[in-house]
Amino acid sequence: MEFFNLHTHKWTNQPNVLELVNQYPQEFDATIPYYSVGIHPWFIVEERIEADLAIIESKLQEGNCLAVGECGLDKRIEIPMELQQMVFEKQLLLAQQYQKPVVIHCVAAFQELIAIKKKLNITVPMLIHGFSKNAQVAKQLLDNGFYVSFGKYLLLNKELEEVFKSVPDNRFFLETDTVKEGIEAVYELAAKYKGISVKEIQELVNNNFNTVFNQINR
Repeated sequence: MEFFNLHTHKWTNQPNVLELVNQYPQEFDATIPYYSVGIHPWFIVEERIEADLAIIESKLQEGNCLAVGECGLDKRIEIPMELQQMVFEKQLLLAQQYQKPVVIHCVAAFQELIAIKKKLNITVPMLIHGFSKNAQVAKQLLDNGFYVSFGKYLLLNKELEEVFKSVPDNRFFLETDTVKEGIEAVYELAAKYKGISVKEIQELVNNNFNTVFNQINR
């Protein structure tokens, strides 16, 4: 595996890239080779929660479902936090049951996120996708066992350079999410910021992939 894209909404079918494509229960595409599946907090439909969870549970039993998500908490939307938290917790318990990592969407709710992880005693890897906050928030997440993934905001915000450099080599991932740039561009910038080669970044990400997803290099 030359490149691993932790989180994208579009499968590009490149032979040298393993893409973890975000899927939603009601819009599932079985042709995508590797995916995560989850209920995004933006798209919680109260009367459909149990049906969505049943789909997620069935997919978690398939080998090419690598993770739960994206799921999480978002304080900047109108969906009540109590409902968001209930849906998130149910997905975390499924991830724990089936021993799958979790790709997390979190907006302005990092304290709640950490509290839920502790309350439910979640031991599977939890990965914050699209990280854009400061080094203090990153350290708090790392201290509580989370992994941090960089992509869109790393490309857009120069101030994230120091934050990215502060994250240990064994605790980060790279992604594209919704940007038009390919994962190679993210790897190049990450290598520049770390002061190492793209090949070395590839080795670091591959090691982290093998640790988190318990799989040999593809």
